Order: sequence, then C-alpha cells, then structure tokens
Amino acid sequence: MNWLLFWLIFYAILVILFTLRHIRHRDLDHYLVNNRKTGTALLVFTTLSTFVGGGTSVGLIAMGYESGFAALGIGIAYVLGFFIVARFAAHIRQLGEKREIYSYPQYLNKTFTQTGSPAFRKLFSGMVTGVNVFIFFFLLAAQFVAMASVLKHVLGIEYLPAAILSCIIVIAYTAFAGLAGVIYTDMLQFFFILLMILFIFIPGIDAETEGLSLLRLLPKEMLNGMSYGWLFLVGLPLFIAPSVLVRMDIWQRILSARNEKAAVRMNYWSALGMLPFYVIFPLAGMAMRLKLGDGQLSEDMVYAFLERNTGPFAMGFAIVGLMAALMSSADSFLNVASISAVRDFAGWKYRDAGRQMSSGRQMSLIRLVSIVFGVMALLLALILPGIVNLMVVGIGTIAVFVPATLLALLHKHPALHRKEALVSIFSGFLVNVLLFVLGMTKPGIIDPKVSFIPAMVVSFLTLGVGMLFRKKIPR
Repeated sequence: MNWLLFWLIFYAILVILFTLRHIRHRDLDHYLVNNRKTGTALLVFTTLSTFVGGGTSVGLIAMGYESGFAALGIGIAYVLGFFIVARFAAHIRQLGEKREIYSYPQYLNKTFTQTGSPAFRKLFSGMVTGVNVFIFFFLLAAQFVAMASVLKHVLGIEYLPAAILSCIIVIAYTAFAGLAGVIYTDMLQFFFILLMILFIFIPGIDAETEGLSLLRLLPKEMLNGMSYGWLFLVGLPLFIAPSVLVRMDIWQRILSARNEKAAVRMNYWSALGMLPFYVIFPLAGMAMRLKLGDGQLSEDMVYAFLERNTGPFAMGFAIVGLMAALMSSADSFLNVASISAVRDFAGWKYRDAGRQMSSGRQMSLIRLVSIVFGVMALLLALILPGIVNLMVVGIGTIAVFVPATLLALLHKHPALHRKEALVSIFSGFLVNVLLFVLGMTKPGIIDPKVSFIPAMVVSFLTLGVGMLFRKKIPR
C-alpha cells in the first residue's frame, strides 16, 4: 500500500471539510477576525502552528545544518518577543473592538493619520501596507521553497512544477476560508506537527547523535553559535525579539481574541509552547551535518533526516505533517497580507468619495488579491530559492516598524509625530533592502542575514532625532 498517498488523501479530506465550513460565511467580521470570539486554546494552536511552519521546520533544519547552535537564537528571541507582546495584548484587543481595527497596518494608519492632509494619509498608509506586504512576500516565498523541496523529493518532480503545485495548494483554501478557516485548519495542522515531533524527530535525533553526545564533533563555530558572526548572535534578542510586537499575524490573532485575558494568555502559552520546536529542528540539521558532512543543499536536509529515520508508513505521515507545518504558516502570511492590502489600497477611492466598501465587495477583493499575491510570492521563490535568506530578510525587515509602533502604543499623542514615524519606517526599510541586496551580490562586504540590525538602528535614530529636534508641534 502507498502510505504517502493514503496520508495525503486523509489530510486533504480533513482540510477540505474545515475549509468548506467557512466558505458559506458572508459576514466580514467572521472572515477577518473570526467575529472576535476565538478562545485561548484556539489562539495558541493557530499561533504555534504558524510559528512552527516552514521557517521553523525546513528553515531551522537548514540553519542547524549550516550554523549549528546559532539557529537556536531565533527561538530564544521569539520567546522574549512574545513576553513583550503580552505587555500590550490587552490594550491592542480593546482598541481593536472599540475602533473597529482588523489588522496591524490599519492600527498604524488610524493612529498616525488622524490629522494631516489626505495626501499624507495616502502616503503613510501606502508605506505601512506596502512594506508589510513586502515582508510577507518573503515569508510566504520561504514556505513555497520549503514545500517545493519536499514535493520534489516525494513526487520525483522538478523544482518548478513542485513550487507551482505548492502555490496552488495554499491559495486554494486560504483565499476562500479567511481567518476563521485558517484558525481551525491550523488546529488540525498543529496536531500533525506535534505527532511528527514526538514519534519521528525526537527519536531520530537521539539515534543519530547517540543521545546528543556526538554533537561535540561539530566544528567549534557551530558549537559556540558564532557561525554567522557575533553581530547576528547579539542582534537576535536585541532586534528580532521586539519585532514580534509588529507582526501582522500576531496582531490578527490578538484582534480575534474572545477577550483581553485570552489575548494575553495566548502570548504566554505560545512562548512556552514554541521553544521546544525551535530546539528540536536545529538539532535535526546538526545531526545531518554529522552524518553527511558539509557541501549538501541545506534545504534538502529535512528530507534526508526523514529518509534515514522512517519506514514507509512513518515517512508518509511525516511528509503530511511537514506539509501541514508549511501550509499553516503560508496560509497565515497570505491571509494577513491580502486583508491589509485590500482594506488599505482598495479602500482609498471609497474613502475619498465618503463611502464604505461593502462587506461582500471586500471579501471578493481579498480572495482575488490572495490569488495575485500567491502567484507573486511564487515568482519570488523561483528567483531566490534559498530558504534561509528568505526567512531572515522577512523576519528582519519587520523590525523597522518597532520604533513607530512603540511610539503609537506609549505616547499620549502619537499623531503629533506622524512625519517622524513615516521617515523612521521608510529609512529603516530602505537601509535593510540596500544592505540585503549588497550582501547577496557582494557577500564579502556584509552578510545579508544581519542587514536588519543597522536598519533597525537607523529607524530608532531617525525617529528619536526627529522628535528631539522638532521645533514646534503642528496643530
């Protein structure tokens, strides 16, 4: 019996059933934020499922193979980040319901464009949404690269058709089910991921490393975490941890919470729940470095690990679990990017005319944009197939929003500094993109994996200096 086909069909049926359940809904609140009635358990499942996705499974296995213990720093940074978000979660949830906020970019737009000309409002909202969409293109492309790598080995097809198939699978249910469907399918996907970890990865790592004792044979820089240099290691807790506060997918979960307590608890439980995954996956990559040596494609190490540590039945289940992990991140990234783009860019002409876009029109546009964005992310995955770089530039670019977001959350009148906030976001984004491109084309000058550090420093400096030297406050 073909166990892979059995598990794929079984999983596909379950996902279709969950998706069809939510296609029928025409209520915009249900589609965007699950009617703000999501309980703590579901919030934790969907958050963990998103964070334990392609970037964590394939991406961290690849990073573990390349760099050793440096990969664990991302998990530690994210745990710290969730504790930071917990500090503001109740406030965010209250604002969401009171001001009818459905996404993180919408929050920034409403906060900083209360005053100012219509031209500035369009410029600011376009910058905020545009940068966020750019970020999630990279994160979504990373999921497509990982899915294509898995399908390439499993189905024996080339990378291009495997990537196209991955894109079609994700778009097929994300575009129609909305956040409600994403949340419930994430719960299913997390169940598959958890079983895969307990019965395949943990025993496999133990066997490959002889109870972790063989890890001492790895190169010194892989053991001390210095493979990517000290700047990367120091920058993770200082810069990546605060970036969790400005992730669109986390805001969307908080905004969909049943109440303030659920929003806060989600962050604490997610922080504790995700850390084991961020340790296990890099260890699998290090195990493959011990067994196969260097010189292998890092993206292929997840399949190499599974091939060495499973039989036909377990391999089929593991592949489905891995695909579940990848899709659980991909659907969230595609969903939040599409919602933000439609409610910002597409809504301009309606706001200019003093009207509101109908719920049905918004949902139709979001589904259409999901298809377009999915195809664009696929093209990016074909141009830059290196999952580690895609993952790092995605999560790193998010950090440029931290200064403006802290200003919005902590300042009594943040709109007074709307121009400084705009310059902060733009300058940080520009620096990050330029340094990333420079690092990709001239790797001897700067490592593209650390481009987010000077970018975030520039964001803080431009905002701070702008506020310090403002001579008068506009009325």
